[in-house]
Amino acid sequence: MEIGSVTTPFGRRSMTLALLAGQFISRDIEPGKSVDKWKLFRSLCAAKRRLGISDRTLAVLNALLSFYPENTLSGETSLVVFPSNVQLSLRAHGMAEATLRRHLAALVDAGLVARKDSPNGKRYARKTRDGAIGTAFGFSLAPLLARSGEIERLAAEAEADRMELQRLRERLTLCRRDIAKLIDVVLEEVPGHWTSMQEDFRSLVQAIPRTPDIADLTPLVVAFETLREQVANQLQKHIKPHEMSGNPDQTERHKQESKPESIIELDRCSRNERLDGQAIEPANKAQRTFPLGMVLKACPEIMNYGPDGAVRSWRDLMIAAVTVRSMLGVYPSAYQEACEVMGPENAGVAVACILERAGHINSAGGYLRDLTAKARQGKFSLGPMLMALLRANGFDGRGGVVIPAA
Repeated sequence: MEIGSVTTPFGRRSMTLALLAGQFISRDIEPGKSVDKWKLFRSLCAAKRRLGISDRTLAVLNALLSFYPENTLSGETSLVVFPSNVQLSLRAHGMAEATLRRHLAALVDAGLVARKDSPNGKRYARKTRDGAIGTAFGFSLAPLLARSGEIERLAAEAEADRMELQRLRERLTLCRRDIAKLIDVVLEEVPGHWTSMQEDFRSLVQAIPRTPDIADLTPLVVAFETLREQVANQLQKHIKPHEMSGNPDQTERHKQESKPESIIELDRCSRNERLDGQAIEPANKAQRTFPLGMVLKACPEIMNYGPDGAVRSWRDLMIAAVTVRSMLGVYPSAYQEACEVMGPENAGVAVACILERAGHINSAGGYLRDLTAKARQGKFSLGPMLMALLRANGFDGRGGVVIPAA
């Protein structure tokens, strides 16, 4: 036999580097090493791309493993299996023999199995006098056992890449949705030329590959998030809070409601305290703004419509409110009037409250107009509404959790 080839009665098979590597790897098995063959096979399925093998090649390997009698691959036993091509084809779901040979060669080239040829080129085993298998010729699974640690590492890396790709897909989807909604809003409500941003958005969408990988998505996500920030900044300029003057006409519509249901709020206001314990300005100087944390506890649904599905600031809340306003069918004029009367932050809070109770409100636009009209007359305050939602969500309005009575 020459080093460069293996001579059999059926011809000369070229001795490739993969064949030699498989034979050398088989000698590097640590004493006492063992691994569950099906657990290792699952790792192979996860790492198939990194190993350069296909689904059908794995199907052939699955058939080979099924001929190994034990569930654990161990260096203490013979790791050679010797099924005929007919038997392998049956366990590989009737795979054609020519296809079977091609995938067997792919397993050898990948260094996952090694050929152990008999003198006549057939696969068989000789048994000892006590019936045990002595010498076997066929395919050795020793490379699998020797490379089990590497295979598990590759599987872990493949899983990490899969999770990262999923995370990038989610970020891209959320960002793409946010930009589409924001552009719809600004086209409807904000005068100006938005053609360039629309074209940029369309170009980015068209640049998304059919089957993207991490290298494709990483720069795309950055580009989408940058564009979203640009659109949001343009929108923010038009919903930026306006400073309120202290003339009597404006002061009149900032008076707090004096109904019994506002006792808690009025009591706190009389002590010049906010709900978080901080001092507030008198009502005749500025419209009252509630703590953002309190608003989000009372109205958690609004967070789903913020940038990246989160609300981290008043700016995010107002952007989310504009999106929800459009979704609920509230006319821009109704929302603009609410911003003028209540202030942009409180108008956003009102929309968040309406969203929280959307299932019980027939017309969100009509409801917001009604609240705005009451606020203009000084007969409406957001405090009782927020308190009621806090209690409905299990909070007591002071940051604690409501404990039901026994």
